[in-house]
Amino acid sequence: MKKFVVGLLITVLFAACNSTPEGYVLNGELRGDVENGTKVFLKTADSLRRALIDIDTATVENGQFTFLGNSDVPQMYYLFIDGIRGNCPIIMENGEIIFKAQVDSLTFAEIKGTPQNNLFMDYMEESRRLGSMSKTMNDDFRKASLAKDTATVEALRAEYFELQERAKDFELDFVKAHPDALISALILEKIMASKVLPFDEVQSLYEALTPEVKNSKPGKRMEKELEKAKTTAIGTKAPDFSGPTPNGEQLALNDVKGKLTLIDFWAAWCKPCRMENPNIVSVYEKYKDKGLNVVGVSLDRKKEDWIKAIESDGLSWNHVSHLQYFNDPIAQMYQVNAIPAAFLLDENGVIVAKNLRGPALEQKVAELLN
Repeated sequence: MKKFVVGLLITVLFAACNSTPEGYVLNGELRGDVENGTKVFLKTADSLRRALIDIDTATVENGQFTFLGNSDVPQMYYLFIDGIRGNCPIIMENGEIIFKAQVDSLTFAEIKGTPQNNLFMDYMEESRRLGSMSKTMNDDFRKASLAKDTATVEALRAEYFELQERAKDFELDFVKAHPDALISALILEKIMASKVLPFDEVQSLYEALTPEVKNSKPGKRMEKELEKAKTTAIGTKAPDFSGPTPNGEQLALNDVKGKLTLIDFWAAWCKPCRMENPNIVSVYEKYKDKGLNVVGVSLDRKKEDWIKAIESDGLSWNHVSHLQYFNDPIAQMYQVNAIPAAFLLDENGVIVAKNLRGPALEQKVAELLN
């Protein structure tokens, strides 16, 4: 209790010395078997989001601990307890934050006291409820499968897909209803990375966010990603590029554009790409005399693999590759972080469609060339 009282006294002194108090006070309470002197760590992701860096350390006394600091904009931090598995996300913003948790279930911590954490808890409660429903459904599915109860298996499969749609709708509805929530920016980041929504819809949701959320770390990351994504959005002119062909010459996009041009990002090691290749071959053979060109951009590492796949799959169109995997400068220019990926350009080099595969590709090509 002594440490907790000291923390409160520091807060009182801080307020007394400032006519307009600033900063945050995180008062934590841990229930369960936790020894006095146990360290609690506050961490956040580094600028590349590849590692966590230490921000502050506190000590547990009689199940309680305190952090003091200042955060100009809300930031997502992670709370770790020495010797305890797992961690708990928490939004650091100026004000008094109350944290309560059982040491053996940090993921179910209660965090409240500031606007962002209250919104975060609203989001987490519904997410946990949906997660619990998913777990129960998976358990029932496993039991039904073992019992060879096909009727129940089919019913559960349909319910599971419905639950997935509910979860997706919940996240979108949350973003729309709470443009003032930091978690909304984090949800939008995930949605944009997964490409489940068209660019213009993501852009619209981002524009609706409050200035405070836009000024947060995830808000600023979103701004940069959206700016980059604009360069390859439908309706924009495709960036020109050049790259080495299999015989070592340089080939530029502008030199081989047709009435309609498909830029196909693929690789010999990519099974979905190889499965789609026969469809592209079929569409190309059917429409090449009407003005369809294809430029293959390979993300292979080995030239021999690249050339062998071209020959094996009968890809009789133009090809380029820097043999640099996803570090290929053309892939980076087009924001390609997963393959297969494809961009369909009109005769002016404007992107008219993206990532069409199977019958959808031929349908669009036929629409534009017939």
